[in-house]
Amino acid sequence: MAALLLVNPRSGGGGTDRLVAAARERGLEVHVLAAGEDPAAVAAGAAAEVLGMAGGDGSLAAVAAVAARRDLPFVCVPAGTRNHFARDLGLDRDDPVAALAAFDRGVERRVDLAFAGDRPFLNNVSLGIYASLVHRRERRRRRRDAFARLRALGTVLTHRPMPLRLDGEPVESHVLLVSSNAYALEVLSLGERERLDEGLLHVYGAGGLLPAARDERTGTRFTVDSPRGRVRAAVDGEPATLATPIELRIEPRALRVLVPAG
Repeated sequence: MAALLLVNPRSGGGGTDRLVAAARERGLEVHVLAAGEDPAAVAAGAAAEVLGMAGGDGSLAAVAAVAARRDLPFVCVPAGTRNHFARDLGLDRDDPVAALAAFDRGVERRVDLAFAGDRPFLNNVSLGIYASLVHRRERRRRRRDAFARLRALGTVLTHRPMPLRLDGEPVESHVLLVSSNAYALEVLSLGERERLDEGLLHVYGAGGLLPAARDERTGTRFTVDSPRGRVRAAVDGEPATLATPIELRIEPRALRVLVPAG
C-alpha cells in the first residue's frame, strides 16, 4: 500500500535525520514539514493509503483526525518530547525507527479519537494552572527568558481557581483535565492509560494544584463554558486558546492504528 510519513523536524528538539533516512530506506514517501506548514492539510491532500506522523502528540492528533475521516490506517512514530500516546499504545518512546515496522508488518487496533470543538486530541485537554504553565513555556521558548522558572513558580503560587461551568454546573478549580479514556493518577503526574478504546471521556478536577480522582466524572460528551468567552488550554500538551462554550466529545474506535507486530 502507498504510505506517507510526515515528519516534524522541530519536535523533541530536532534530530530526525536518522529517522528520515530509515523511512526512505523502507521505500516510504517522506514529507518533512516546513516551518508553519499544516500537517493536517498535507495529509488531507495526499494520495496515500496509510498515513503516518513523526512528531509530538499535538501533530499526531492532527494527522490522526485526517486518517479517521478518510478511514485510513494511521502509524504513530514517537518523535516528540513526551510521546504519551505512543507510551499508551505500548511503543518504545525512545526508538522512533522501530515504530516504522508498523508500515509493512503492522497489526491494526481500533482506538478512540476525541475532540474539543473541532480540534482533535489523542490524550487530554487541560484547563487551569497546567495550561498556564504550558503557555508560559511556549513564550519562554520564543524569548529564552532567563527568569522564566521564577515566573512559572509565581504562576503556581498565585493562580486562582477558574470560574467555569461544566454542563451548566459552576466549577471552581485550579485544574480541569478532560481525557480520552481513564488515566491512572499518580503523585505529581498522570500515569498511563490501560485502555484507548473505552469510549469515554474522563473529567478530573481539583481545588488544589493536582487532579484528584474524587472529582472524576465520565461521559461521552461534556460542555465547558466560561464568562470570559475563551480560555487558555493545553491540548495534548500544546498551548491553545479555545472559544467557549467548548463542546467535548469522543468518537469510539474511530481511529485505525497500525502498531508493529508483537
